[in-house]
Amino acid sequence: MVALSLSPRALYEEVAELLRQRIFNRELEPGSWIDELKIAEAYGISRTPLREALKVLATEGLVTMKVRRGAYVTEVSERDLSDVYHLLSLLEADAAGVVAATATESQIGELQTLHTELETAAQPGKQDRERFFEINERFHMRLLEIANNRWRDQMVADLRKVMKLNRHNSLLKSGRIEESLNEHQALMAAISARDTPLAMQRMQEHFRNGLEAAN
Repeated sequence: MVALSLSPRALYEEVAELLRQRIFNRELEPGSWIDELKIAEAYGISRTPLREALKVLATEGLVTMKVRRGAYVTEVSERDLSDVYHLLSLLEADAAGVVAATATESQIGELQTLHTELETAAQPGKQDRERFFEINERFHMRLLEIANNRWRDQMVADLRKVMKLNRHNSLLKSGRIEESLNEHQALMAAISARDTPLAMQRMQEHFRNGLEAAN
């Protein structure tokens, strides 16, 4: 592992982000022990900011601290995943309803542009799962921004971090990208039609199907 040069500003936050991305990229596998000494040496830091970073990740649910055993990357059980998807379904369905009722035409156009990018990433023979995943997340984040409730945004952000521990697995299921794209298309149709109840229903269906693919 190549040593990294980190700025002194909010050092533990920088370390937390580095570890967060390593977890999301599966460089640190769920259930694996986090070797604090090795990581501290690789980053050229003391163990104090590293431990502060691990506390941050523990509050996000990405790391589990075990007494006298250290820190481990969190393993997400089926129950955990079900609970996370359930809450996300409720929160993001509510946001979709707000967007359908209150978004400007320009804001709906922004969502449509992201949906078009999803279609490009999902083209048969040219599928790019990583790009599809990235655009999909941007779509959901933009929808939440338009709905404009910072408390909901904060809850969703934390839940999505846990979901990402397993999210890539769902997209590996045969046909899931096409299904997800169709669900987004149905959601966009409901939002464009200003149909609040239908937009909420479509978002809930999207998460229900996503959970089935993730298991």
